Amino acid sequence: RSDYEWAQRVRIARAAGLSDDEIARVRQGPDAPGWSSSDALLLRAADELHLDACITDDTWAALATRYDERQLVELPMLVGHYHLVAFTLNSLGVQVEADAAADAVLETS
Repeated sequence: RSDYEWAQRVRIARAAGLSDDEIARVRQGPDAPGWSSSDALLLRAADELHLDACITDDTWAALATRYDERQLVELPMLVGHYHLVAFTLNSLGVQVEADAAADAVLETS
């Protein structure tokens, strides 16, 4: 996890039209109410990779009903890429800019 990366993604998500409630729900995980089944499945896969460095067979099977082989291969690579980015940002001590830090504070109901 990287505070810098999170702050940047909050900005990008807002620019793409996501609400603060939707953004905050990411941290609540795939079982939080409000996710579509496909979004919850992607979050579950990312969480499994973060926790265990592996997508479970059940999650993989569910993903395979929605995504083709190329997309399935891309998913763990994408999650791994963001681990690499977080590791690098954290190790280099990259700080969140003050305006980005303020923007990343979510006001949720």
